[in-house]
Amino acid sequence: MPQYIYLVRHGEQQDAEHGLHDGPLSPRGKRQALLIADRLSGVPFTGAWHSPLQRAAETAQIMAERLPALQSEPSALLFDCIPSGRAAETPSAYDPFFGSVTDDEIAAGRAQMEDAVAEFLQPRRSQRHDLLITHNFVIAWFVREVLGAPDWRWVGINQAHCGLTVLQQKPGRPWTLVTHNDLGHLPVELRTGLPEPLMF
Repeated sequence: MPQYIYLVRHGEQQDAEHGLHDGPLSPRGKRQALLIADRLSGVPFTGAWHSPLQRAAETAQIMAERLPALQSEPSALLFDCIPSGRAAETPSAYDPFFGSVTDDEIAAGRAQMEDAVAEFLQPRRSQRHDLLITHNFVIAWFVREVLGAPDWRWVGINQAHCGLTVLQQKPGRPWTLVTHNDLGHLPVELRTGLPEPLMF
């Protein structure tokens, strides 16, 4: 039986443009959370986890209010993190980003994501539909992992707030990417969080 993982980035954070590390959702972020809950209302979830940071926990709470059967648990494996540093082949355009990241942050992020991959991408004996509510970089690392891309490629894989990414594994086969950053449930004015706004 196939396994599915539904990766959802948290909703837009209130005052994120002022550089706050964490905080509650904006009114727009709350609407995003309601709409992704509606989008996933027909999925028979077998498990759900969220990052302990406020913006992800609040997204999970709003989704659970819309989906009464959904019981999401906090997981430290889903914290926001920097999963890897620069590589020799990393384009120089990313130098300013990596220049502001410490070696300790990179080491901690790599260890976290190694554990997260081992935990959430392990084969199961029964069909599962698991929901992970987390952060842009964490989702990017899962996508990079499933595609077998070089470590540094996560830095160019972006998800909008409450965008939907789905991974699937069938018995005897590797994980595959079913859909990435699906925004069909969000009207254009709610498609936030990408480096460049989508106009469609």
